[in-house]
Amino acid sequence: MPTALRAAIQAELPDLVRIRRDLHQHPELSWEERRTSALAARQLAALGMTVRTALAKGTGLVGYLPATRPTPDTPTVALRADMDALPIHEATGKPHASTTPNVMHACGHDGHTTILLGAARVLARTPERPNHVAFLFQPAEENGGGGEHMVKDGALALKDSGLPTSRPTIDRIFGLHGWPTMPLGSVGSRPGPLLASTDDFVVTIRGVGGHAAFFHAARDPIAACSNVVVALQTIASRGIDAREPFVCSVCQINAGTANNIIPETCTITGTIRTLSPATRATARELFFRVVEHTAQAHGCRAEIDWQPGYPVTANDHGAAERFFSIARDSLGPERVIHIPTAFMGGEDFSYYAEHVPACFFCLGLTPAGQEPPALLHQPGFDFNDEAIPTGVELMCRLALQE
Repeated sequence: MPTALRAAIQAELPDLVRIRRDLHQHPELSWEERRTSALAARQLAALGMTVRTALAKGTGLVGYLPATRPTPDTPTVALRADMDALPIHEATGKPHASTTPNVMHACGHDGHTTILLGAARVLARTPERPNHVAFLFQPAEENGGGGEHMVKDGALALKDSGLPTSRPTIDRIFGLHGWPTMPLGSVGSRPGPLLASTDDFVVTIRGVGGHAAFFHAARDPIAACSNVVVALQTIASRGIDAREPFVCSVCQINAGTANNIIPETCTITGTIRTLSPATRATARELFFRVVEHTAQAHGCRAEIDWQPGYPVTANDHGAAERFFSIARDSLGPERVIHIPTAFMGGEDFSYYAEHVPACFFCLGLTPAGQEPPALLHQPGFDFNDEAIPTGVELMCRLALQE
């Protein structure tokens, strides 16, 4: 089967590369993936699948491919790709660069979508499929938690799938992400937490404005904000168990209109990343205490807009072991990486993992011995088309394992 599977992938590869570059040229921001969604729906329908559209505010969809010899107890394996791009102006200079100003696929979702379409094509033509397969094309991973909306709209349920099954939901789900710091042809993951929860904050410090020369008559929110930023670092150094990974980053500070006016307000924005529910709850409590009390110490008042983000992306141990077994058998153990510690980035694949056994894995993009030309979310990033066959093969084999 591996030889036949790889031959089928190679036969599809030229058109998959064309699709990937077309998607790259026509990026769409979160919740705006209409062209991408329509392309995916057409491709799945052309393969004879039942397709549910208009999920997750309109652009999410799921295609269903039945097993070749189904029974009421045949399991369903789901494969997921995200479709949205980022508000970044592309600087690759490539012929297939984005044609939309200030929007580009700087995170490789064009590659993820193409890989899932490739898996759908190959699996639809595979003569023996022991499992049903669901193909999830999801909007708004970058900004909006499209995964949560997909779950709420029933993307994991099989009620309207048309599949001959008595099972109410899918049985397991897999997803991938291109990873420029891993070698081309390799894959990697880990059981348990792989990516962090992502809570964001906007803090407005309100003081009393005035003339810069008469600061004693004012309550300077910039001074208060400066001390808040410094004090927040004590959450990591003195508030969280030193054995627990934790990130608190202040990424914006905005205040003032002139060089001789103390402003009324100063605003900071940033993010907190944690790997466990207990640490997440502790971090929130400490954040409010530090910000509010530090502002009060400077005669100011803090208004906190706490924005809960994605949960921890935690891989089910059984699903992770299934991934590792298939990857080692398919690629060889030397190309399979057991990632030792979690990354502090976030992923809304986490919402699926809260409901069904799930495994998210990384797909290497950079030729061995080379430095990546650009990292994720940089204007020079472009998904490496040479990684498509490995991604398609892993997705297919995960869907086919009994």
